[in-house]
Amino acid sequence: MKIFDAHCDALLKLWRDPQLTFSDSDHLQVSYPGLKEAGAKVQCFAVFVPEEVVGDARFQAAIEMIDIFYEKIVKPYPDLKLIQTKEDISLLGEDDIGVMLTLEGCGPVANDLSRLRTLLHLGVRSVGLTWNFANDLADGVREIRQTGLSNLGKEAVSLLDEEKVWTDVSHLAEAGFWDVMELTDYVIASHSNVKKLCNHPRNLNDRQIKALIEKDAVMGITFVPYFLKTRSPVRITEILKHIDYVASLGGVNNIGFGSDFDGISETVVGLDTYFGYEMLINELQKHFSEAHVRGFCFDNFNRRINF
Repeated sequence: MKIFDAHCDALLKLWRDPQLTFSDSDHLQVSYPGLKEAGAKVQCFAVFVPEEVVGDARFQAAIEMIDIFYEKIVKPYPDLKLIQTKEDISLLGEDDIGVMLTLEGCGPVANDLSRLRTLLHLGVRSVGLTWNFANDLADGVREIRQTGLSNLGKEAVSLLDEEKVWTDVSHLAEAGFWDVMELTDYVIASHSNVKKLCNHPRNLNDRQIKALIEKDAVMGITFVPYFLKTRSPVRITEILKHIDYVASLGGVNNIGFGSDFDGISETVVGLDTYFGYEMLINELQKHFSEAHVRGFCFDNFNRRINF
């Protein structure tokens, strides 16, 4: 079973600890051994600059993480292939794994869209406008104002739309979500769950989920335990409940996965690293058709790549 995982934070861990290598499966939830053993076909690597980095150092940190992506992930492993177009995926050999850059939050861009264009030139193919708080483009889900996109934010989405790069609405305040839905068809939610099942600010309500379905966009169900259920322990069956709910809204072909591995310390029981995908797939196959499981794991994200 091929896997397309739309979100992980391995670059952040590699940036924080220069001694780590991508083969270190003891310290990384997404590692080269895990990808190979579990059947990864496309893994997205987020550039996420943490809030404690401020000013121009934010853009510098983003550049450093992209350098790590090329030097520590792409360069040392000949079977890890850079993905910048859909054709790149179609050209992957049987044993190859595609690796793709994404941006989680435009804090590093600040008020300068030339920085965003630079990140696109360097290979970023999916852009989340915010993390949890506000920046020059928009408000995040934990910003008190909860306003929509700024004029600069709308310009940024137009730029992404021209390049056919995904605008990622995970982490975006709801007003901004609706602005994005008006401005582009190239939209995903890389790692978000169902608010009706778990009332967390990061989850999407029914109207938002239905809007994504109407756009034929994909929602990456994420493995963050507190986005799945309000109380621990959280088991794989909770992931199935969120999948089932989105499917009940008409979105069975709009479901994917965005694990958020390496961005989480708490994990779903049995799904603490990429190796756990095997157990998840086994459970999915007990409850859904083979075609739907293939869709969740790979096909639904893959067939919506337009760049």
